[in-house]
Amino acid sequence: MLLTRPFGPRYVTLTGFAVASILFLIFFVDDPHSPLLFAGLALCCAFTALGILDLIQTRHAVLRNYPIAAHLRFILEAIRPEMRQYFFEDEKNGMPFSRDKRAIVYQRAKLQLQSRPFGTVYDVYADGFEWMNHSMSPTPPDEAPFRVTVGGPECLHPYSASVFNISAMSFGSLSANAIRALNKGAKMGGFAHDTGEGGYSPYHRENGGDITWELGSGYFGARNLDGTFSAEKFAAAAANPQIKMIEVKMSQGAKPGHGGVLPAAKVTEEISQIRGVAMGQDCISPSSHSAFSTPLEFVHFLAKLRELSGGKPVGFKLCIGHEWEFLAVCKAMLKTGIYPDFIVVDGKEGGTGAAPLEFADHIGKPLREGLSFVHNALVGIGARERIRVGASGKIVNAFDMVRAMALGADWCNSARGFMFALGCIQSQSCHTDRCPTGVATQDVSRQRALVVGDKAARVANFHKATLQSLSELTAAAGLAHPTQFSRAHISRRVSPSEVVTFADLYPALAPGALLGDAVPERYRQAWNMADAESFRPLA
Repeated sequence: MLLTRPFGPRYVTLTGFAVASILFLIFFVDDPHSPLLFAGLALCCAFTALGILDLIQTRHAVLRNYPIAAHLRFILEAIRPEMRQYFFEDEKNGMPFSRDKRAIVYQRAKLQLQSRPFGTVYDVYADGFEWMNHSMSPTPPDEAPFRVTVGGPECLHPYSASVFNISAMSFGSLSANAIRALNKGAKMGGFAHDTGEGGYSPYHRENGGDITWELGSGYFGARNLDGTFSAEKFAAAAANPQIKMIEVKMSQGAKPGHGGVLPAAKVTEEISQIRGVAMGQDCISPSSHSAFSTPLEFVHFLAKLRELSGGKPVGFKLCIGHEWEFLAVCKAMLKTGIYPDFIVVDGKEGGTGAAPLEFADHIGKPLREGLSFVHNALVGIGARERIRVGASGKIVNAFDMVRAMALGADWCNSARGFMFALGCIQSQSCHTDRCPTGVATQDVSRQRALVVGDKAARVANFHKATLQSLSELTAAAGLAHPTQFSRAHISRRVSPSEVVTFADLYPALAPGALLGDAVPERYRQAWNMADAESFRPLA
């Protein structure tokens, strides 16, 4: 399929307008002296000028791709009711939910006023409403950006990470300009950019922002011709000082247990070279890794990556499925004394890429259950202090971060939030290569609409404004750092007359509780099924 189309959407739009104008003049203007003719010509000139302005402006990618026509979208947004723009009732669970948190991100990315009069639009007495408990003695907001140090005792190069970073999105899924803008924004704001499993591309390198290199089951950028892991290629790439952390992807929230797919339509010659895959075929990441097959082999693989990278922080990302499998990895840690430097918990509700509907809707643990479980398991084996925990899964605003940190996260990653900052309008065309804003396409004509400098500033603005909001929430709770949030800080209405805290909903585990004979009942069955020698459960 030809991806670099000489006649992109902008030219089609302008040509269509020109043809319509000519047909109007031919069929509706009989008298050459008619005022209608001069009015039509004036209108054509005005629209032509508007189209030219749309093409050269840099603020709105959709206007650069669809001059004139895209103004209809902004007109509809301007006249639709405010309440419908920001909120609606989630049909799946009856909970109040942000209609498309894009509005919040757009405001922050553009440094626009975010306050709103007349109080909340939520029904605070509805089942499922959640809030943060504030302090009668709030502290002054901390102006310094919140950071956490990632790297255990075996790590030679710990990384001071922002508590808010760009989640995994690959070049190939996203356009070159989108990757450039994200990484330049990360450089401007001092936070990390996860490559996604598509590999560490030249567009990640271009602007020098901190990189978390995600290594998936396809081992892109570190693979042999047969698709197996190449230690030599990995070591050569990982030596780059821009790469701060290495993340092995076990599974992802969008389609855990499925593997990744980049449709053949988006596999350009460039992507083929970067990933080391054939053109004209879907680029498939296997559902499981070939470099290891047991929990013991897995932790040894992590240790190998840390050694090959020169001692950089090494961890893994997963969406929790069978609990005994994660506990098997915990047992392997205890047996070998090998621990990852970090673990990123992805929620099944997350994922910006396309996925089979059944996987997207019904496979894997949601973030809160998965995050609480991982945090408790690490506490239960006495390893929580040496392993940092990240969280991703529809995290967009500061309250999303507070909830995740209350359940044990040290930092949060966001994919859709930063996509919105780039200008994504959720057109649901990511997998078709016809993204209207140039974010998720390899069509050079379309991605040219995304102006890197303008969108990089918005990425940095969104990060800064979100952390400022997090600082204000942290201060309102009377805390000095967001990692001090506990489960008692978040309350949830479970009925019109009953309120519980996250401490009630997600009970904490005592330190070392999994090491003795009296394993708590909640974890006993899964712990007994876990086997360091195999991902299969013990009978």
